[in-house]
Order: sequence, then structure tokens, then C-alpha cells
Amino acid sequence: MTTAEKGPGAGTAETVDTEAGPARITWFPATGTTKAARARPVLALGHGAGGGIEARDLRALAAVLPAHGVTVALVEQPWRVAGKRLAPAPKTLDTGWRGLWPALTAAGLPVVAGGRSAGARVACRTAAELGAHAVLALSFPLHPPGKPEKSRADELLGSGVPTLVVQGGHDPFGRPAEFPPGEYRLAEVPHADHGFAVPKKAGPSQDEAMEILTGAVTGWLSALV
Repeated sequence: MTTAEKGPGAGTAETVDTEAGPARITWFPATGTTKAARARPVLALGHGAGGGIEARDLRALAAVLPAHGVTVALVEQPWRVAGKRLAPAPKTLDTGWRGLWPALTAAGLPVVAGGRSAGARVACRTAAELGAHAVLALSFPLHPPGKPEKSRADELLGSGVPTLVVQGGHDPFGRPAEFPPGEYRLAEVPHADHGFAVPKKAGPSQDEAMEILTGAVTGWLSALV
């Protein structure tokens, strides 16, 4: 069962019942009108374990991609919709994501599964079984900070579909040079941390950092059509 209402700011919010509880999708429809634009996939983006869809990278993509013919769906997991502060176990996150999938595919377009941090892990773990067209992993948490021995590379390498990782150059959860070789693409946002924040006196400005991120994603999605 789904219900729809106007969400805050741009976008239309749709509540979807899942086995993990009610989740929410905020839709940012494509504005492109060409045949090529209409054929582009929906990009579904989940949030991290420590925040919601207000994250700067998710909002930047929702603002930029519709003009390139890509519909963006920002997904809020049931725990976040319920107002809880702590994310549940990965298994429960996967259950919530699976429950949203029919709503994400309802338009009949291919869906690129994605998200930031914990949301990227969910997308990687479930991509093959759900039939995702590709995966976009933003700030993939390759390992806990300071614990490179606890690698999550198997989740990334096991996505089974074309995958783009966009990683901050100073991300404590895994700098670009730490990522293992594999069949995925990696784009770096110089000097950025796990939330893609950049120091004021180091390289690109915050706006420029978001332009690097959105440019990398836009180019990659265009090549998927």
C-alpha cells in the first residue's frame, strides 16, 4: 500500500508499507523531454546510518539530475520515518529496501540502486537479486575508521552490476587509494570527508566539490543509457 503527499520543498513524498515498517520516497521527476532522456533510469538513493535525505550529496543530485532526464527518488528507511535515532541491523535495512522496490520500478523504467554510506551497502547487497540496472555508491564505508582490517570490500565487489563509487579523498571510512581493484569505477572528490565536506582552505570550494560529484554521476548515468 502506498500514499502520496507533497513533501517539504521540491518533490512529492510517497509513503510505502514494507515488512520493516512504513518507508518514504521523495520523488524528483525528470524534466527532460527528449526520447533519450525519457529512456534514462530512475536513480534511487538511500541515506546513511547517521542522517537522512537532507545530506548534501543526495540533495545536490536531486537538484541537478532531473534536468538531465533522470528521475531521482530519495528513500527514507522505516527507522528514519519512525523518528528513531539508531539504524537497525543490515538485514532489516535490506528488508525495508526490498519492500520499496515495487514502487521504485512502477514506472517501468530501469532503476539504478544507490545511496550514501550504509545506504550504499544496502544497494550493493541487494542489487543482483532485485534486478537493479546499476549501483551508485556514495561514500562507501569500506571499513570502520581506523580499522582497515574489517573490510567490507566483498559487498562492493559482489554487487554484480555496473557500479560507480564516489569517494571523498579524506574519507576516514576508506580513502580512494585503499579500494581494491575490481570491476567498478571510482571517482574522487579531492579533500572531501565522509559527508563530502571540504576544508575552506584546501582545494575546491564546497560548491565545486558538489559539482565534481554531480558531474561524475551525470556522465556515468549518461553512458548507461
